[in-house]
Amino acid sequence: MNEKRQMSDTIRIGIMLAIVGGFLDAYTYLCRGEVFANAQTGNMVLFGIKLIKQNYIQALYYLLPILAFLIGVIVAEMIKRHFLENTKVHWRQIILCIEWFVLLIVAFLPQEYNMLCNIMISFVCSLQVESFRKFHGMPYASTMCTGNLRSATENLYLYFHTKDKKTLQRSLDYYIIILFFIIGASLGVIFINILNIQAILISMLFLILITIFMFVEQVG
Repeated sequence: MNEKRQMSDTIRIGIMLAIVGGFLDAYTYLCRGEVFANAQTGNMVLFGIKLIKQNYIQALYYLLPILAFLIGVIVAEMIKRHFLENTKVHWRQIILCIEWFVLLIVAFLPQEYNMLCNIMISFVCSLQVESFRKFHGMPYASTMCTGNLRSATENLYLYFHTKDKKTLQRSLDYYIIILFFIIGASLGVIFINILNIQAILISMLFLILITIFMFVEQVG
């Protein structure tokens, strides 16, 4: 299968995944104990702070999502290796099914299980960021935006020096991804106010929709 023609490489999928990424970060921060499930840098900083303060229980609270993120990377690579040559199902479809199934479970876990929920969501985000790494052939991250912001601004700077319209388009594409990440976070706030912990079902629906898009493309 030609990787360049896959639905996973389109900006449409990139936008939807960015919405999910922003949504999940808002969800874990506002609804599950102020932990960032996507950007583990923040959890690493908080883990270090709690260690220095000798608050080891709270340090564990931030360490476990980091470890879940590492496990997610390994699982994603194992699935990719095993199903890469499979013509009946694409390995990314398997990843997406795992993601929305895990989020379905999280939606019905009460807040006494916030630590478990954050571990599960960090695992989901890790699967996503490891499996969907490009759109239009350009590297990006759908669950965090620091690298996207750097790439967008770098390409914008290059455009002003080269006047290359392709460079400008790349910059705009990155900024679009960032915009929809922010929109996803905003949607998270809105739906948390309406649905509380079950707001995560909205991000699950986006993942199901992406799975359907990829399936239609594969059989089309």
